[in-house]
Amino acid sequence: MAKIDPDPQTETIAETENYLAWQAVEPDGEITYHLELNSVTVHFFQEEWEEFLRFAREISK
Repeated sequence: MAKIDPDPQTETIAETENYLAWQAVEPDGEITYHLELNSVTVHFFQEEWEEFLRFAREISK
């Protein structure tokens, strides 16, 4: 039986002095996305992340 690593594999998407966006490949293979905005962290599943990106494009016009 293969051993599953319980720790997600993470990768930084973008970073500034105050903000950080990163993704994690969870042990079950699902990708989650995370926005750290000063003291607030928002977590997204794939579908939610895609919707958020569409939203961000709309408000940045």
